[in-house]
Amino acid sequence: MTDTGFADFDPWVGLVVAVLAVSTSAILVRASNAPASVAAFYRVAMTTLLVVPLALWRDPDAFSKLAHRDLLAAAATGVALAVHFAAWFESLAWTSVAASVTLVQSQPLFVAVGAWALLDERITRGTTVGILLAVGGIVVMSLSELLGGGVGPRPLYGNALALLGGVMAAAYVVAGRSLRQRFPLFPYVTVVYAVAAVCLFAFVFAGGHPLVDYQPREWVLFFLMAVGPGVFGHTVLNWALGHLESSLVSVSLLGEPVGSALLAFLLLSEVPGTWTLAGGVVVLTGIGVTARSRARVSSST
Repeated sequence: MTDTGFADFDPWVGLVVAVLAVSTSAILVRASNAPASVAAFYRVAMTTLLVVPLALWRDPDAFSKLAHRDLLAAAATGVALAVHFAAWFESLAWTSVAASVTLVQSQPLFVAVGAWALLDERITRGTTVGILLAVGGIVVMSLSELLGGGVGPRPLYGNALALLGGVMAAAYVVAGRSLRQRFPLFPYVTVVYAVAAVCLFAFVFAGGHPLVDYQPREWVLFFLMAVGPGVFGHTVLNWALGHLESSLVSVSLLGEPVGSALLAFLLLSEVPGTWTLAGGVVVLTGIGVTARSRARVSSST
């Protein structure tokens, strides 16, 4: 099944839009006073409500035509997305931000292995160099805090959660690449987001956090999280996965911390440090090397 109405849209442009959109997530979360799990739940739940009408309008019969195994696989992908959010947010309470971000952003390494083993995607030398450069850039961006010695109350536990978040993010990308070959965009994301929202609701309930006792500004922020990182971020990302290899999409997501740092400078007057600037350059170089390598592979096939 293919997506109608997007034939003339460049997937490379879509990928850039998605990375820029998810880069707003950190700014919006920073502005919110709600617990992280609550913000994650409403972000995904509201995104689901926004894409359901599009799914029913564009593909009204798609759900009935989908194979049960694909629906189950999409539901499992939603669980992976929820666990990614929950594990990563929880890791921040136990280890340093630098360690958490570095480990969760190791996901391109797992995507490369998964895509090679499950999707038969070729991993060229250029792709390997690009991925290692981009992940190394994330490490460089985190060096200032790592060298500062902030490790958190239970660093091993927090690091394990962050690594789990990275593995789940990789599973989300690899599964998305596979399923989007035969699953229309809006029905696919509807299933994934709905299942993720149910799982995140369970996490909020288990944490004992209130669901409705929030100021109007918080509801505005939840909605902005749904529109920006949700619709224009993850939804466009899932559209791009129907056209671009998972390794390229995955490593491009490492541009999120770079975009977040730029937005923090423009909107919050947070001046990035030397390590952040240097790491950002390395990340963007790695993304460029990966994109060039995948473009060569595509042109030769």
